[in-house]
Amino acid sequence: MRPKAFFINGGAGRVLCSIPAFEKYFEEVTEDFIIVCEGGMEFFKGHFQLHERAYDAWHKDLFENKIKKMDCVSLEPYRMWEYYNQQCNLSQAFDIEVNNKGIRELNRPTIRLTREELISGTNVIKEVKTATKKDHVIVIQPFGRGAQPMGNFINDSSGRSIEFKNLVQFVKALQKDFAVILMSEYQLDFEKEGCSQPVAQPQNIDLRHWAGIIKAADYFLGCDSVGQHIAYSFDKPATVIVGSTFSENTSYPECTKFDIQDMGEGLRKYDPIRIVPDELVNKNNDGIMIMNEEIEKVILESLKNNFKKFVINSAPASNLIGSKQQKKVNYLEQNRDKKKIDTSKEQTK
Repeated sequence: MRPKAFFINGGAGRVLCSIPAFEKYFEEVTEDFIIVCEGGMEFFKGHFQLHERAYDAWHKDLFENKIKKMDCVSLEPYRMWEYYNQQCNLSQAFDIEVNNKGIRELNRPTIRLTREELISGTNVIKEVKTATKKDHVIVIQPFGRGAQPMGNFINDSSGRSIEFKNLVQFVKALQKDFAVILMSEYQLDFEKEGCSQPVAQPQNIDLRHWAGIIKAADYFLGCDSVGQHIAYSFDKPATVIVGSTFSENTSYPECTKFDIQDMGEGLRKYDPIRIVPDELVNKNNDGIMIMNEEIEKVILESLKNNFKKFVINSAPASNLIGSKQQKKVNYLEQNRDKKKIDTSKEQTK
């Protein structure tokens, strides 16, 4: 059997969700395969098993040196029956397509950040806390890939993004307790909207550095986009608002730290994206993320309860030096105390 060249395209969220399937393929099938990343390989970088097997599509001589000897497999998890019937999430759909083992539990996607990326994220959080005099930081990613500026509006015809007017109300309410960092490619004027404090809006930051910021933050609020997958990878508590997409497919309703707020329940129709276009479905789901004041209050209350449960009332997370390094520190401290005892015994003698 010839080795396989797996082709993966789409946004960074799709790429990140594919990682558990490729890890299983490496462990259970063979180490002889490559991944051709048509949409970028950010999240494969540094991965212990997958980095050396992942290639950008434009990699020099990739066809002659690698692909020519392999079978090409173009992955499309949206075409898995289990996915478009809400039986599995995106990572599981990739696993079904790659490994053909049915629906099963998978590990979280592995993101291996460099020390520079970790420190950079930590420093951003510290700077924001200092500037706002707040103890906790929340990262908000309000817009999905389909969001586009239209004059004074930001419109998302896919029905995945948080509406700007609702975003403003969330920021105003959250600023009472949190420092807010906005994860968006669009610069927004929150002062003009009456927000009491400035909102940090880092620009020209790649997704790996955003991953460092999310890892160092206390909480995540977002929509169906890459930020929630990063938060899930790092076991970060989050509130995720979904509309036109099913949380069973695109998020993690089984994760206890994920507070899923479903704007489309009982209203949306499944959009068979990457299967066939369906104009009727798009019209049905248009505007599905619009919230009134009561819905905003419900979501904010749920967010605060989730934050209290998993941040305020939980044990402190491991710091930057990591659990292995902490074990070394504990060991040295124990030995130091033991030496003190031994020394005192010698003095007694």
